[in-house]
Amino acid sequence: MPKISKDADFQTVITTFETTPGTCEDLMDALKDAYEQFISKQPGFIAAGLHVNDAQTRVANYSQWQRREDFQAMLRTTEMRARNRKINELCKSFEPVMYEVEAAFD
Repeated sequence: MPKISKDADFQTVITTFETTPGTCEDLMDALKDAYEQFISKQPGFIAAGLHVNDAQTRVANYSQWQRREDFQAMLRTTEMRARNRKINELCKSFEPVMYEVEAAFD
């Protein structure tokens, strides 16, 4: 994964998912499959990481894209829309938000 840097010329998207311990593993499987089979192959994709809290009630997804438009185009595809409907069934809520790096620390 590229280093986090204020001077980076790519877009950062952080998506948080609220889930339950009973569905967390299923959600992680769906997200891993989405990245392995589809998202990572989309134009502009750079890298991503999935994180889960100890209680298995929250999942955070950090992804990097060359351009905002690349991320938005991926979301609009028929395949990703279908995947997101299934992902939505596995969590209480999820929200992707695009961020600019304000500061980074080594």
